[in-house]
Amino acid sequence: MPHKKLIAKTEEQLPVSDPDEECDMNIGETLLVLSGKWKLSLLYELGGQTLRFNDLQRALPGISKKMLTKQLRDLEEEGLVVRNVIPDNPPKVEYSLSSYGETLGPLFDVMFDWGANHRKRKSERLFKKLSE
Repeated sequence: MPHKKLIAKTEEQLPVSDPDEECDMNIGETLLVLSGKWKLSLLYELGGQTLRFNDLQRALPGISKKMLTKQLRDLEEEGLVVRNVIPDNPPKVEYSLSSYGETLGPLFDVMFDWGANHRKRKSERLFKKLSE
């Protein structure tokens, strides 16, 4: 869990008497919106591009059509993903990040950096263990 002081907002931004409580609420809300096995992966795949349903399913091996549909609907309901129906025969449906969804970019940057550091740490620990 992130250190509360690193993510706490100023009182002007969050008019709450207990900053720690507000911090917990904000993290909880973020986790609620982004929780689910596939949501972060979907948002990552949609970063900077528009994809059709089948493209997303191919990009995420193991996701069922039912689960992909549900996760996309959840993200659309939260305003993170835009669903665009192109009238054709048959109709085509494309998905992309909304401008609000694009605000998650810094979160992915932090996750990328953390993941790189974590992988390096694991590798160093393994090397040390093998050297003993």
